[in-house]
Amino acid sequence: MYMEKLLGEKIQSTVRMSNSALKMFKFTKIHFGHKPLRITGMRAYTHEVDQREVILDMNIDYDSDVDIDADVNAAIKVGIKGLKFQGMLRVILEPLISQAPLVGGVTLFFIRRPTLEINWTGMTNLLDSPAFSSLSEDTILDIISSLMVLPNRMCIPLIDQLKVDEMRFPLPRGVVRVHVLEARDLVAKDTYMMGMVKGKSDPYVTLRVGNRHFKTKTIKENLHPKWNEVYEFVVHEAPGQELEIELFDEDRDKDDFLGKYNLDFGEVKREKEMDQWFTLERIAHGDIHLKLRWLALSTESSLLNESNAGLSCAMLAVYLDNASNLPKDQKELTVHHKHGKHGKEARLTKKNVGPNSYVEFTLDKDVQKSKVAYMSKNPVWEQGFNFFVQNVKTQQLILQVKDQEKKSVLGSLSIPLHRLFTISSMCLDQNFLLERSGPTSMIKLKVTLRILTEEQPPPKIPVSSPSNSKQQKQQVKAGGNAAAATAAGATAAAAPAAAATTTTTTAAATPVPSSGAPAASSPGLPGVPLDGTNKAATPQPRRNSFLASETSKASNLNMRRYDSHSLLSENSIASSRFDLTDGASFPQAIRDHQGSFGEINLTVRYATMRNKLMVLVHACRNLFPCSESGTDSYVRIYLLPDNSWRHRKKTHVKKKTVKPVFEEKFEFDVPLEDAQTRQLDVSVKNNKMFRKRERTDIGMLMLDLSQIDLVKGASDWFELTIPGLSRSTKQSHF
Repeated sequence: MYMEKLLGEKIQSTVRMSNSALKMFKFTKIHFGHKPLRITGMRAYTHEVDQREVILDMNIDYDSDVDIDADVNAAIKVGIKGLKFQGMLRVILEPLISQAPLVGGVTLFFIRRPTLEINWTGMTNLLDSPAFSSLSEDTILDIISSLMVLPNRMCIPLIDQLKVDEMRFPLPRGVVRVHVLEARDLVAKDTYMMGMVKGKSDPYVTLRVGNRHFKTKTIKENLHPKWNEVYEFVVHEAPGQELEIELFDEDRDKDDFLGKYNLDFGEVKREKEMDQWFTLERIAHGDIHLKLRWLALSTESSLLNESNAGLSCAMLAVYLDNASNLPKDQKELTVHHKHGKHGKEARLTKKNVGPNSYVEFTLDKDVQKSKVAYMSKNPVWEQGFNFFVQNVKTQQLILQVKDQEKKSVLGSLSIPLHRLFTISSMCLDQNFLLERSGPTSMIKLKVTLRILTEEQPPPKIPVSSPSNSKQQKQQVKAGGNAAAATAAGATAAAAPAAAATTTTTTAAATPVPSSGAPAASSPGLPGVPLDGTNKAATPQPRRNSFLASETSKASNLNMRRYDSHSLLSENSIASSRFDLTDGASFPQAIRDHQGSFGEINLTVRYATMRNKLMVLVHACRNLFPCSESGTDSYVRIYLLPDNSWRHRKKTHVKKKTVKPVFEEKFEFDVPLEDAQTRQLDVSVKNNKMFRKRERTDIGMLMLDLSQIDLVKGASDWFELTIPGLSRSTKQSHF
């Protein structure tokens, strides 16, 4: 019912006014078929959100058998017999209230432009004509974007106290400054002599956030180019909005693809500052070096810094609401000035039809235009715009209301930014009298200035493992392994016993996120890299054996220990202390791999009402590619010391990707006091073995739960390693 109303009232009128050839356009039949819209995935955000709101992301998949007919004019009919629509819809429920309907309002929007495919019927060849271009899929998507793609939102207030303009155009979350520094090891795309001689590439970078798009300069014949360029993006939703980076080799005909990388701005918001190399995707090799900085929005005038090497010092947000009593055209405006007639007298002398008008904003070289409001002397736009400010004292916002056909000016306005700077709220929300317009012509605006301020990165948690000393004492009692302790804050490494026939580790070390991964919203998950400082050729086991108290017995019986190999093995038998693949080596491709083994995103918390430990496996990224098409991977979890087959938890297999998304939850039935003494053993595995009796692990992680506030919970990205093999180039927090 809602969609029928939207088509009949808004879409139909918009199509009519878009082109004179479509002024008779009319929907004659609207039926949305029998196939329902499907929600194929949903995520609820619990961190980085206000306590009085709920944020949901939903994957919308609409493969419909719609039946819609329309008359373009008396002789031409068109129809739609099916359409496919896909996109990520964000739903914000705010504010939460104590009485029905429990939610004060609903805001809907697409973070990125959705995709649309339409099965047209009838005389669809007319769609190629410029006169009927308003019926094309791109134009229809433009209409949807103007309603529901960031920064535009569809807002439904459920209580009277809510202001729709504040719902539709809230202030942005912040600004991200992106330094595109350099790239390395790019693929050579230029070839000579019929492809026999490999050349280099002429790389450039494109950056996109929503509809905002930039392109760097091109570096000629260089596989290790340096750009050193800076770009700034307004961020409306973090997490959610992404920086889309693509590299291309510039050619005379078609530019060749050199890789891409997408970065969620939620990570930058949590880290505040990121300076690292990112591995390019969908290409054989290549990395790009970016420096990103999160800038908060402030009303504190003392924080203004205009001597910032030409970079922006402030952001200007403009909400364009409506105008009133606009002149029809320049001729009517001339009559007003010449004869001194008021708007009412002019309307009595001649029947006036309002102009097709739009508003053009100019701040130095930045020019932005509103949509066109058709045939109205009192147009309503309800649009938001954002501008970057370099000098608050000298710059001014210039506004012009223009006629669509003749581009003539129907009214203008100038607002010095220094005027906003002197107001405590740095905001003007009022009706402004237009200049060079009718005597009563006004425009309603809300203009807000905010100072860009740098926030300090979250404090780095010092390396400390209270359980290390306790575990070392237990191991000395059990088997006689001597611990080699480094200075405070350094990594603990195990030294092999002189007389023992097998080895055990001194402490379970918890990896920390790489500098590019988001910090935990709640208290961080401390630890150190698994490979630590032990660079011995033979990989050391990476955890305390749960049989530490029986080391001497195991040695006397000449039994192989149930060490890290067996704990990570698919072939362990319930209640067994033997590992059928113990001693098996990693595949040669794994051993030869240079760099990171990827990262995993986990949430760990304790549900006190249910007395269960909850582990959510969200996703992995940048995993080791086991084939050209990616990796068939899954995640295996043990809550140590429970490491038999029946205690194992594992996700489903995600095929042919190095960025698998799992979104699977696992529960462990343990008391809180017990959970706080446990360790979480996580391994990412390749579902297809390279060869028989070779290790399937492609990344490992150990979390010490004693270092986490389980009741509050923690969520983070963590770098995967393989003890003794990891040669990650990523920097640790420490």
